Amino acid sequence: MDSVVSTTNGQLRGSADGGVHRFLGVPYAAPASGANRLRPPQPVQPWTDVRDATRYGAAPFQLAPPESAGTEWDTGLAGEDCLNLNIWTPDPGGSGLPVMVWIQGGAFEIGSTAAYDGRNFARDGVVCVVINWRVGADGFLDLGDGQANVGLLDQVAALEWVRGNIAAFGGDPGNVTVFGQSAGAMSIGVLLSMPRAEGLFRRAILQSGAAHHAIPTGTAQRIGGFLAGKLGVPPTREALAAVPAPQFLAAQAELKADLFADPDPARWGQEVLSSSMLWQPTVDGDVIPRRPIERIAAGAASTVDVMVGTNTEDWKLFLAITGVISKVSEQDLVESRSVDGFPPIGAYGLPAGTAYREYRAHYPDSSPGDVLAAVETDLWVRLPAIRLADARATSATSARTFMYEFAWPAPGLGAVHAVEVPFVFGTLDKHSRLFGPLLGADPPQELADAMHAAWVSFAATGDPGWPDYGLERRATMLFNIDSSLVYDPRAWERELWADVR
Repeated sequence: MDSVVSTTNGQLRGSADGGVHRFLGVPYAAPASGANRLRPPQPVQPWTDVRDATRYGAAPFQLAPPESAGTEWDTGLAGEDCLNLNIWTPDPGGSGLPVMVWIQGGAFEIGSTAAYDGRNFARDGVVCVVINWRVGADGFLDLGDGQANVGLLDQVAALEWVRGNIAAFGGDPGNVTVFGQSAGAMSIGVLLSMPRAEGLFRRAILQSGAAHHAIPTGTAQRIGGFLAGKLGVPPTREALAAVPAPQFLAAQAELKADLFADPDPARWGQEVLSSSMLWQPTVDGDVIPRRPIERIAAGAASTVDVMVGTNTEDWKLFLAITGVISKVSEQDLVESRSVDGFPPIGAYGLPAGTAYREYRAHYPDSSPGDVLAAVETDLWVRLPAIRLADARATSATSARTFMYEFAWPAPGLGAVHAVEVPFVFGTLDKHSRLFGPLLGADPPQELADAMHAAWVSFAATGDPGWPDYGLERRATMLFNIDSSLVYDPRAWERELWADVR
């Protein structure tokens, strides 16, 4: 059955099934082509006919992994008309429903809205929106010309579209929750600090990402210059925008190969080298005035409720899928040696000997690879999450903060990065080629029901169902088959890393 709604740009025809109405490929900004290429998003041009919204729109240009062909990442579409979003709603004729806007992860390099299905949120009375935004150099090229961070400005444009249009889908524009994972959560950490995003959302959920990942503009401009050199063009936005997309992407792939072949901190910057992310938010002094965590500690987003958390063995995923986890030796840890491009244990600010002794003492039965994974988990997601919660607990905020940890061990992997996403969406599809391989033969539906309900409750009321996070007790909901509330579960890690920022 078709559903037709009117937006500020024109009418949309979606589809309905099982009581859920779906509108796909809805443009929130003009195509990022021609004069708009590599530039901040521009307004959508209105249309007169009823626009079909029953198929996914184009995904952003990206260097998708070769094995992604045929998976949810492969929509069959990639192009400049990628600034679109998808909406699931229980009732386009309703009003006042809570709204949740998903910002997907992918290392600021990959992403496709086709990988996420918001039908279960709509089933439970939420209007769910999933957005595309430009990734890679298309989204995060910084040339010092005052037009950096356009991928983040895409996210802001999508949220502005939601504010102006979501009531037509039954949603409450005054009750919007942004939620995201990995680079999506890191993006939300930046949005919490961004003047241009102020007032666009009431609540935020950050899954395995916080407010620490934004590189200096000098580093970002140097990388932009490297890309221009690869392409043999001047380091200007006009010259780079004129390069055809296949050539533009090929140069990014070559630059990434250079990063792994010659991991010189003086060339790439330590922030880029340790994360292996060439393209990410940059502290340009305008879109991002200061390091996000510093602005949040100073009171930014003080009226926004926040839920933040990580997975118990988060960063282990990357060592496992590359095979590095089985190559790391005890001697590599003791002597702080890198393995296959992964930074050594002493590269993160702690003396190698101190880090090795502390982690070996707390993980006496773990393999050397697992010990390295624990260090990287703490550095990249766990300590940033704790510090975000701490910053809000010590600043003049009138909003609430909650902490969680996802501990269910996926068979053969553990509680690794991204494995919580299908639980949050309530879509435990074992045949999904994006998340299915992580779930095993019998993922616990009761855990998915509990997590999904907590996310819905937080979006609707600001309360996920457990006590606020505070410095006295540091209440944390530990999600597993038998979930439980724990207090200050990461005290030793927090104390160990206290002087490393």
